[in-house]
Order: sequence, then C-alpha cells, then structure tokens
Amino acid sequence: MHILRIILLAVFVLPVGPGAAFPPPDSKDLHALQGQANQGDTEAQNRLGELYAKGRGVPQDYTQARTWYEKAASQGHPLAQNNLAELYFAGLGGPQDYVRAYMWVSLAAAHMKGEEKKQAEDNREDVAQRMTPAQITEAKRLSQQCQANKFKGC
Repeated sequence: MHILRIILLAVFVLPVGPGAAFPPPDSKDLHALQGQANQGDTEAQNRLGELYAKGRGVPQDYTQARTWYEKAASQGHPLAQNNLAELYFAGLGGPQDYVRAYMWVSLAAAHMKGEEKKQAEDNREDVAQRMTPAQITEAKRLSQQCQANKFKGC
C-alpha cells in the first residue's frame, strides 16, 4: 500500500510542479494555459493535468487529468508519464491498469534524475508487487515498444 499512500498524498495534499506554491490560476491564466496546451506545449499539458487532478482553478476531473497527462506523456514528458502511471495505478479517470501503470512509470524513470528517478523506481516496484510475472513481461515489452516508437501509439 506504500505507493497508494504516496499517490493519495501527491494528488490530494502536496503541491507539485511549476507554480505549485502559487494560488490556482484565474480564468485569464487558465485560458492562456489551455491555449498553450492545445498547441502541444508539454509543460502546459502536464500542468493542466495537475490542475484537473487536484481541482485547482477547475473542477476536479480525473478523466480530464488523464487526457492532458496522456498528451504530454506521448510526447516524452517524464513527469506527465509518472503522473499518468499514478492514475492508471489508482484507477482514477479510467480503469485501473497495472500493466499501463508499470509501463508509464518505467518510461518516466528512464528519463528522470535524482530523487524523482528514485521515487519512480520505487513506484514501479510497488506496482510490480501487485502484478503477475506475465503482466510484468507484457509491461516491459510495451515499454520497449513505446520507447522505440518515440511514445507514439502507447
């Protein structure tokens, strides 16, 4: 249950990411952020995912959070990949899927450094404890395929 506690703490309590120490965006800032995200800015996409996951400046909506995280993750944004893995692990915004959680957190860990990398690796191990050997093999295969395809079709 270690990863679940971390996820719940991260999603509901801890401010994370750029601007986390600041108040929720006002409608003008939110509109600008949405415009940047719609133009493919991965930082903006990840930030929107965080806002929706935490209900900061927008209604809490895990489905929207997952959508924005997926957009950034599919462009190689490691923090978005980790955030997306957390939603898959907890079944927030869609069905719970340990294989996808393992895949995304593995991809994130491969591109993170320092404490973030260690945390992603710990999260991957927590997910693996809930998986069968066949599921782990499939998740590793999907990770390799996703990396080889530069995150397209993941």
